[in-house]
Amino acid sequence: MNIFLKRVLILFSIIALGLLLYTVFVENIFAKRLSPKDTVEFKLNDLELEVFYNRPYKKGRDIFGALVPYNQVWRTGANEATTFETNAALHVDGFSLPAGKYTLWTVPKDSVWTVIFNSKQYSWGVNSEMKPMWDPNYDVINIDVPVKNLDSVVEQFTIAFDNSTDNLFLTMAWDDVKIQVPLKE
Repeated sequence: MNIFLKRVLILFSIIALGLLLYTVFVENIFAKRLSPKDTVEFKLNDLELEVFYNRPYKKGRDIFGALVPYNQVWRTGANEATTFETNAALHVDGFSLPAGKYTLWTVPKDSVWTVIFNSKQYSWGVNSEMKPMWDPNYDVINIDVPVKNLDSVVEQFTIAFDNSTDNLFLTMAWDDVKIQVPLKE
């Protein structure tokens, strides 16, 4: 066998071993995730918005006030920190949000949620003690939005953009709860 083929074979063996070790020790890239990753995009004229988040399921559990405690900062999904990105400055419920990438945190309460846009990027949503990695020193905007109770249950946590009434909202829904964050360019 010539030297080139031996080198190619060694290279492929190293790559295969690396993928195997990554799968075993970091993340099983072949297994279905319990809280799948999702990206939501909104484009209108020159405005481009994007949210990256992980979507946990209800699975018969009590969600708000139980799995997600009231009056505590929540990573707004599961796994990695949820991110919100805008290519243009926005007004979020009257407050100015410069163009950029933010992490999105929430504080669920019974009748209102606090929504936090934070300028620091975090690799994960919680630390080893399951406490949010959120640092309030990087908060850009904190707003309160009312909770809307739904007639039906949303099984999987969902973030979306709603422009159906010519007013743009960032919506979040899970279990029997929905919130709407007003956005304007």
